[in-house]
Amino acid sequence: MPILTLIFAVIFFSRCTDDKSSSGETDDQSASAFDLNEARGIIQEKTKRFTEAHILKDTAYLNNIVSNDARYFPPNSEIVVGKEAIALLNTEWVNYEIQEFTEETITFYGNEDYLIDEGTYFLRFGEDGVTDRGKYINIWTKVNGDWKICSNIWNTSLPLSMMDEEK
Repeated sequence: MPILTLIFAVIFFSRCTDDKSSSGETDDQSASAFDLNEARGIIQEKTKRFTEAHILKDTAYLNNIVSNDARYFPPNSEIVVGKEAIALLNTEWVNYEIQEFTEETITFYGNEDYLIDEGTYFLRFGEDGVTDRGKYINIWTKVNGDWKICSNIWNTSLPLSMMDEEK
């Protein structure tokens, strides 16, 4: 009986090792598992550059931070799909003379394929320094090893009555 137990143990443990190697997982890959905190730092830096790019009218950066098939959901407008269409939207936005733009993350989650950044924004623009406060959701995906925005929605938190007064 002890020999049978030994054979069973050898088969069982060798099978566990085979499963690990057949899945392509190694100790090195386990050590380099996805790190959400590291990803958050990368996205925070990209978000900072994103908001600065609006002020600096850096449409090259704004156009490059999106995936080719990205979708933007601007307020009071139709969905804007694709890098070329978003480039036109970026040109329109930077021409609003944005003087101040910040985004603050409230919730951040995801995995190695998609990251979701939910938060609030503050925007001051135009000759009269019109301000807007609102909320946003950015969905990021990895393209050739670089995080890109694949979906972006934002809208004001101001009551409609305040928006009517500013017109």
